[in-house]
Amino acid sequence: MCETRLEDAWRELRRARRTALIPYLTAGHPDRRSSIEALRRAAEHADLLEVGVAFSDPLADGPTIQRSSFEALRGGMTLARTLELIAEAGLKKPVVLFSYLNPVRRYGVDRLVRDAADLGLAGLLLTDLPAGSDPEVEETVRHSPLALIRLVAPTTTGARLQEVVTGAQGFLYLVARLGVTGASAALASGIGDYLARVRAASPLPLAVGFGISTPEQAARVAGMADGVVVGSALVERLARDGPEAAGKFLGQLRAAIDQADREREA
Repeated sequence: MCETRLEDAWRELRRARRTALIPYLTAGHPDRRSSIEALRRAAEHADLLEVGVAFSDPLADGPTIQRSSFEALRGGMTLARTLELIAEAGLKKPVVLFSYLNPVRRYGVDRLVRDAADLGLAGLLLTDLPAGSDPEVEETVRHSPLALIRLVAPTTTGARLQEVVTGAQGFLYLVARLGVTGASAALASGIGDYLARVRAASPLPLAVGFGISTPEQAARVAGMADGVVVGSALVERLARDGPEAAGKFLGQLRAAIDQADREREA
């Protein structure tokens, strides 16, 4: 297997004892120009970036990201145009492409892996590709410069957990709660035990997402995980207040995470 571009990023984060901030944004939302500006502003605070591919049937997503996907599609966004948008944004931080399987199949798995690698993308997360469900797709990604990133649900235990983490690359994305994506007023209980269970099964860095929407929540997760993923709350802020406000929101999250990191090291 190829060494992925994410490995260097995580090595540097570990060296600096820094928790990664990983924003998610839907490509082309709320429009192409604003999307590019939002990605650039996000990169000022992020350690890694997740860029979502708009899809017409985003079943794993809550209302906020569903709306962002539909608006991007109305604006003509496709997987090919998502790659063009990422290239135009000129991002210096590692980028993970976040997609459902259908757009990838239409584009062509081999073609996507080649084109994404040529652009310097770091990883691919396929929301609706459970571990083992399509070994051919998984092997194609694993034997490329892209990391095959997998989702882990809080209910995944025992032999199934081991199956999910085996062959995963880059990092594991831990879903903080059951259900679809969306900002939440409170974090789910038992996150610490959940993280400990997954750490015992895999040496990969652990990033936690789904529901993180405030600096306080980000700081709490930073005390336990290697990375904090923020999606719906950021997408909502971008839609309501624009790219500058979205960047300021990420700055607040970054400050809270940094403070949590300092307190942990004290």
